[in-house]
Amino acid sequence: MIRFRLFGRCRIYHDPVSPVLKAPAQVGWQAWFRDIDLITPRRLKGEELLMRTRGWWTVEPAEVAEVVRPLGRLVVGDQGELLVELSDQEAAQALARALAGRFGDQVLLAP
Repeated sequence: MIRFRLFGRCRIYHDPVSPVLKAPAQVGWQAWFRDIDLITPRRLKGEELLMRTRGWWTVEPAEVAEVVRPLGRLVVGDQGELLVELSDQEAAQALARALAGRFGDQVLLAP
């Protein structure tokens, strides 16, 4: 398995940016008639983190996921970075070509 960072063009500044999960999402609970003091921390999955780029990137994240799914898997790295996990270098090259063909220079892979 090899992993590449996934970057998209910033809608405002037009430089490549990639989301980074800084802390796990916290889900709390509230009942109708009482308070529940339970908070469940949960790391986002790769595709969930990609969807958070909506409005930040120049392309729709759902369309990026459609291109990535057949060739690789979106994951969150140890440092919270958005990664694409691929089986080998050929799959990486095929994904890079597919992303360039669909989005031009708006979505990029970086080692």
